[in-house]
Amino acid sequence: MQATITTNIQDNIATISFFHPAGNSFPSSQLEQLTQELNSAGKSDVISVIILKSEGTGAFCAGASFDELLAVTNLEEGSKFFSGFANIINAMRKCPKLIIGRAHGKAVGGGVGLLAACDYVFAHNNAAVKLSELAIGIGPFVIEPAVSKKIGKTAMAEMTLEPTAWKNANWALEKGLFSKVFSSVEDLDGNLASFAEQLASYNPDALVAMKKVLWEGTENWDSLLFERAAISGRLVLSDFTKNALLQFKK
Repeated sequence: MQATITTNIQDNIATISFFHPAGNSFPSSQLEQLTQELNSAGKSDVISVIILKSEGTGAFCAGASFDELLAVTNLEEGSKFFSGFANIINAMRKCPKLIIGRAHGKAVGGGVGLLAACDYVFAHNNAAVKLSELAIGIGPFVIEPAVSKKIGKTAMAEMTLEPTAWKNANWALEKGLFSKVFSSVEDLDGNLASFAEQLASYNPDALVAMKKVLWEGTENWDSLLFERAAISGRLVLSDFTKNALLQFKK
């Protein structure tokens, strides 16, 4: 079972899927590949809408790879790793195509950031969310702008300051992280397919213009997210974080 990222295009809809055997977590190489896939899809004339999903029946995304975090030995390495999440969120916001997220299971840390950077999210009842970063000695600094944009600073603070508490799918729906929640995978996928097909039937130029409107005021993220990556890169070097990561792995 190897990490994969695949893109399938049908009827002007690109479905980008990612998989990693460790809970669909992200090492830096896979972050780079997903960024490239999003950039490529954004430039394609045959794509009007993008669906972002993960594979399997477990977690949607467990966030950053703990193995790679533990391997960080200096500030440059740490900043570079967290810049992977900065790159992917910037790619999603600047992508001219609307992005629909599919959350079939739990999302942690960077996984929550990915869902927040989607323009619309379909989720299953099992898709609880958590920002666990403070518990391991860092913080959700890179993804904070995207999460706060979607659910507001108050809800963002609630998640961040309760790093061991899961928020259920209905909470995420109420706060605006999720757009629709379904009790079965069949209903989730059926409604997602119908929504994507309808969206892809609209004027492509109108969709591109709408995407720009939805992300107005985020132009400073080109620098902000990398400043935040440097904060996380510094904190991950601390003994507190190294010990906490080892405990989490156990």
